[in-house]
Amino acid sequence: MSTYPVTFEADYVEPRSRLTTFFRLLLVIPHLIVAAFWGIAVFVVVVVAWFALLFTGSWPAGMYDFTAGFLRYYTRIHGYLFLLTDPYPPFSGGDEPSYPVRLHVGPPQAEYNRLKVLLRIFYIIPAYLIVYVMNVVIELAAFASWLVIVVTGKQPKGLQDVTGLCVSYMARAYALFLLLTETYPPFTDDHARQIGEPAPPAAPIAPPPAAPEAVGTTFAPPATPTPPPPPEDPPPGPFGPSSTT
Repeated sequence: MSTYPVTFEADYVEPRSRLTTFFRLLLVIPHLIVAAFWGIAVFVVVVVAWFALLFTGSWPAGMYDFTAGFLRYYTRIHGYLFLLTDPYPPFSGGDEPSYPVRLHVGPPQAEYNRLKVLLRIFYIIPAYLIVYVMNVVIELAAFASWLVIVVTGKQPKGLQDVTGLCVSYMARAYALFLLLTETYPPFTDDHARQIGEPAPPAAPIAPPPAAPEAVGTTFAPPATPTPPPPPEDPPPGPFGPSSTT
């Protein structure tokens, strides 16, 4: 099981709102504005944290939670924008366990590798390339989902899985970019779960083996042998019973 400190969860619900899906790009604008200003503040915090990590090996108090809160908020916006869910995201950086798209960020490490902090801009290049490709994939998947939901009112499970994979990896890669973690995120999240998936059909229960059929329909006790009849006396002769001299 993965022990990566940042994990992602998304609830799968097949029926979707055609109306909010159709106007999704307009509905998300207020969140994008808030995220833009919050992101500017996070950039300043991460620059300060970079120097602090380089000299002390640990995050300054409060700055880690501020950055982690932004990442949780930004992940919920991504989930809403790319049609992982319908409920409007709250303007909050907290955990929000009731929201269908959740990002769990563990506490800061006791000490960070100063060399990885120093070379972070080079260290993240492979992850950045993966995120670039996933941005293209998620836009295609979101456009396909938008068309299907507007027409049918349902989100296909396959498109949900592709979108969830992209949002999950990008969120954990952003944690690496923002110095919240120092190791590469796994491509898939072992903790990720899709609540609401149809349960797999139960395996049919084999009937118990039939008892062997009894021979015959009724039980008859063995017959008692009949003793043979006693021998008969020979018939008398013409002059009476024969006698032996």
